[in-house]
Amino acid sequence: MTVRVGVITFPGSLDDGDARRAIQIAGGEPVALWHGSHDLEGVDALVLPGGFSYGDYLRAGAIAALAPIMAEVKDAAKRGMPVLGICNGFQMLVEAHLLPGGLIRNAHQQFIRRDQRLRVENNDTAWTSDFASGQEIVIPLKNADGGYVAAESELDRLEGEGLVALRYLGVNPNGSLRDIAGITNERGNVLGLMPHPEHAVEPGFGPGTPQAMRSGVDGLPFFTSAVAAVVGAAA
Repeated sequence: MTVRVGVITFPGSLDDGDARRAIQIAGGEPVALWHGSHDLEGVDALVLPGGFSYGDYLRAGAIAALAPIMAEVKDAAKRGMPVLGICNGFQMLVEAHLLPGGLIRNAHQQFIRRDQRLRVENNDTAWTSDFASGQEIVIPLKNADGGYVAAESELDRLEGEGLVALRYLGVNPNGSLRDIAGITNERGNVLGLMPHPEHAVEPGFGPGTPQAMRSGVDGLPFFTSAVAAVVGAAA
């Protein structure tokens, strides 16, 4: 079957094209969706891409979380559809209460861009099943409002229930509590992360590796995982 993955463009989205490219490389069919629509066009999974939706006014992701299409995103997520929020998309997911906690200004008050080491803490999600538990990966990070915060009780729950999906290694780039880089919901179909896997899916355009400059493709398994999850669910 052909797995159709929708990528929603909001005013200020920057990485929607990259996300569509990543889906295509992963073997899916990317479908461009518009924030002002109420039609998901029959897609099997969704990506909320990175960028600066609505100029990050009010709070990053807060206005986008109220966009017309988000009503359909919420319903789809509750039905179990795989939904990935990348950077600004992660901010939208927490603002829409599809994931807990919040994302605030980086601890050093500066925009940061780096190739970031991560550890996959939970590979039992629709977006991480092609990783090994504990696998260390490197994908690009670029944000100004990437500090993940939540109440201590909520952090304890996330840790205890295995809902921390990804954790920063080596450097905590933005002051995220407990080095959290990404989290999942209880069902494992909704995942939000601040780093950008769509920028590490094609040799020649990803992070450098010991083998060659810009050869890193550690972001690709996020998208192949989702394609496999949809195929498996339909089998």
